[in-house]
Amino acid sequence: MIRDSDQRCRMDMAPPMAQDSDDGLRRTLSLWQVVLYGLGVTIGAGIYVLVGVAAGRSGFYAPLAFLVAAALLSFTALSFAELGTRLPVAASEAAYVDAGFQRKWLTLATGLFVVTTATVSAATVSVGAAGYLFVLWPAPQPLLIVVVVLGMGVIASLTTAQSVTLAGLMTTIEIGGLLAIVAAGLWNADHLGAALQETPLTMRDVPWAGLVSTSLIAVFAFIGFEHVVNIAEEIRDPRRTLPKALFITLALTALLYASVVFIAVSAIPPQELAVANAPLARVYERLTGHPLGMMSAIAVIATLNGIIVHMIMISRVLYGMARTGVLAAGLGHVHPRTRTPLRATGLGIVVILALALAFPLERLAHITAQGTLVIFFLVNAALARIRQKEDSLPPHVFHAPAWAPYAGMAATLILLLASVWRGN
Repeated sequence: MIRDSDQRCRMDMAPPMAQDSDDGLRRTLSLWQVVLYGLGVTIGAGIYVLVGVAAGRSGFYAPLAFLVAAALLSFTALSFAELGTRLPVAASEAAYVDAGFQRKWLTLATGLFVVTTATVSAATVSVGAAGYLFVLWPAPQPLLIVVVVLGMGVIASLTTAQSVTLAGLMTTIEIGGLLAIVAAGLWNADHLGAALQETPLTMRDVPWAGLVSTSLIAVFAFIGFEHVVNIAEEIRDPRRTLPKALFITLALTALLYASVVFIAVSAIPPQELAVANAPLARVYERLTGHPLGMMSAIAVIATLNGIIVHMIMISRVLYGMARTGVLAAGLGHVHPRTRTPLRATGLGIVVILALALAFPLERLAHITAQGTLVIFFLVNAALARIRQKEDSLPPHVFHAPAWAPYAGMAATLILLLASVWRGN
């Protein structure tokens, strides 16, 4: 099937997709269990943090920008669906690039780039968390950022079971907060009707430059849907279930995000929303009359959860790379009591704190989105390269359309070039 024997060996490293191994992971996850996992890792702090930025750029068209971002990312979702069933491994992006190009330096660069993007993302969320925390505790922003990052660093340093359990509870609360905003908006339908009447619907009235720019920002809020591929070894019938789970996760997330943003710009003028430190808390206050503190508390939990999840992921990737000799061996040290890589966690905390203190929210969000798009471009290119080396498609894997990786590369390039054109 594969012309190059070495490439055949690489592809055969993936565990069999049809059966369980006695000493391996069990295929127990159903479609909806995988979707719930995907929603948990996708729906997060991004929407709480970036509503104001999106409103300032696109006004009443901001919800459309989130739908455009989801549509463009759907091409990359097809590539992840195929690669996830070909190579069901945890270090997914680096593994895909390695299989496609067989260049150690590029594989290493991809792994480091994933860590870098996650670090900037955590810094972005930390700045957003400080904005919501200010409503509850009006202290200087630098102090709030330090408290947030160091506090979440302590939690990320606990045992994995403790930190992951706490993160799961926070995920439930943050999704509940978004649903509460949607419910409040539907209850106060007068805001929605007035917003629709004020919004021009002709194509020439659409602020295309702002829409494309907002779509780039919206990519930040969708980061995480691709992590569904990391549990491919535990999914029943992954060839059918994994692609469905990816697209259901992306579609439900896009629907929820667009609904929340539409309600936000309907309840508060976009210009006012753009300068709010706690945008969704302001929306909830305007719709319900409840004090800012209620939704701010939920938003703080949502943003803190995003920081914890990123810190855990960053430390584990650094630990794994150290254990394989790529990074300094000290980063591979595991604390005897917590059984977690405290040195790697500490390094991540220091870098996150430095970035959060040095850069504004919008700039950090752009860097994260741009980094993610570069990774997505490499993933699409890897699938295209793998297919070029094959005489026929392998059985027992999901087959994305032949155009999918090329459409994915084109979509990511459009967003990247748009960001460069704007000078971001």
